[in-house]
Amino acid sequence: MPAAASRRCLSVLCIALLIGLAGCATTKPFQMQFAPPAAPAPPAAEPIDPPVLPVNLFLLSETPRVLLEEPRVLPRPTPSDLLIVKAEESFQTGKRSYQAGKREYARKQFDRALDLLFEASENPSDRHAFERKFEDTVDAIHRYDLSGLGPAASVEEPRFEKSPLEDILEMTFPVDPKLKRKVRDEVQATSSQLPLTVNDAVLGFVHYFSGRGRKTMIAGLQRAGRYRPMIQRILAEEGVPQELIHLAQAESGFLPRAVSRKKATGMWQFVQFRGQEYGLKQTPQSDDRLDPEKATRAAARHLRDLFERYGDWCLAVAAYNCGPGNVDRAIERTGYADFWELRSRRTLPLETTNYVPIILAMTIMVKNAREYELEGVVPDAAIEYDVLDLESSTNLALIADLTESSLPQLQALNPALLKGIAPPGYALRAPKGTANSLAAMLPLVPAEKRVSWRMHRVETGDTLEAIGKRYGMTPGSILAANHLTGAAPEAGELLVIPKPYAPPAAHTAVAKSRRTSASTAASGAARPGRHAAASRAPGARAAASRTRRGRSVQTALSRAPRG
Repeated sequence: MPAAASRRCLSVLCIALLIGLAGCATTKPFQMQFAPPAAPAPPAAEPIDPPVLPVNLFLLSETPRVLLEEPRVLPRPTPSDLLIVKAEESFQTGKRSYQAGKREYARKQFDRALDLLFEASENPSDRHAFERKFEDTVDAIHRYDLSGLGPAASVEEPRFEKSPLEDILEMTFPVDPKLKRKVRDEVQATSSQLPLTVNDAVLGFVHYFSGRGRKTMIAGLQRAGRYRPMIQRILAEEGVPQELIHLAQAESGFLPRAVSRKKATGMWQFVQFRGQEYGLKQTPQSDDRLDPEKATRAAARHLRDLFERYGDWCLAVAAYNCGPGNVDRAIERTGYADFWELRSRRTLPLETTNYVPIILAMTIMVKNAREYELEGVVPDAAIEYDVLDLESSTNLALIADLTESSLPQLQALNPALLKGIAPPGYALRAPKGTANSLAAMLPLVPAEKRVSWRMHRVETGDTLEAIGKRYGMTPGSILAANHLTGAAPEAGELLVIPKPYAPPAAHTAVAKSRRTSASTAASGAARPGRHAAASRAPGARAAASRTRRGRSVQTALSRAPRG
């Protein structure tokens, strides 16, 4: 067989072999002998329980409240809130400066903190928190002042009060339907120079003072006894209705040192410019707005002028509260010169719309005391005193020594004093029956030393060492001042105590008592005429709390912008 034919036969056989092998691949996969065997499939995994976690003692198996509650949107801070933050920064700076011995700079920072808090009293987002902050700051600064002044600061600064009725002037109260006919019958049988109107506004306050406000009503009537004879005399002399005495109760509860949140001051709540208009002088040492007799005279004349302006006592009383400008604009806007019409049309400040009904409600109740169980209220005894004109600055502590009275008693008699020192020319009020002996003994102390020196009446068992320790003096200095040779003083003998002068803490004063105890900014707009710039509290505070605040309240009052 030729070679070409052999090659063709071999090619055919190879092709046939390849076709056969391809047909076998369709039934059995081709396995490469050099590849590793496939790994066996792993068995199916069984489920495993999660590990047990320890109990969270903080959550106590309960879901945190923060996860349960709806997310709260924090209120946007008001300008007052930002002022409060700045006040806290100034207080902390003052505190650090005080501890570092930088007393003057600390004083400036404390003053700035108080000024900022007073400005912030208009519209804080949380009124109650602000009042607590204000009181805490005042008390803290007062403690710094006491520790810094040392033993020479023996006179407690006079305290300032908040009007008991300040917080209800923007409130309304329900009317007891049974009261309406009863009160109408009482008013018909009541003689009054004020026009007594019976409506829901007046009835609401009669209902309030018969219930929740009864204690406030009784406290005011008791306190009124101290000043009633004087007030009745002045109201009669000025020719205005005797019923206007209840204006002082509504304004201050007969507290001579009342200071409102808007800085109206005194029993009759004068702001600075109105007080000056009626002759009430204000100096760094004293403020006539705090003098019950002078302020009563000014209030009677102001009310008489307002009545002559409007010819209506309700409008006059309203103008006393919010200022004649507000009343004039309300009359011009509506064409009505009638308080009740202006009230119904809401053209007067909210506080004023309640102010007149409060006074009328008090008048009705007092004139019908038996019907409201007020007959048994025993008024405080009328305040009596002697008057002595001082020729030089005199420490009240020295007056207390010479009259054997207490500092609180002297401060109550002289509420117009802003400090513990009476200035030259001041008409000092001393306990009844002591003026002659006081005039005789004051010359025992040189005039230029009366601002700081004291007098001590020796008691049985007293020694010079014990007396010196009490006043922070050495026995030798006491001997020298009294020209003694060393013999023990006898019981009953008066000794001059030559204490060095230390300036009073003029700046501790918060008596700007631009107070605070303060409620809403709306009430601020309610007193532009009389209260327009006038501080506090604060609902009514406990007497002890007011006393703590008041100790710091002094000369800033004379610095505060008013009117």
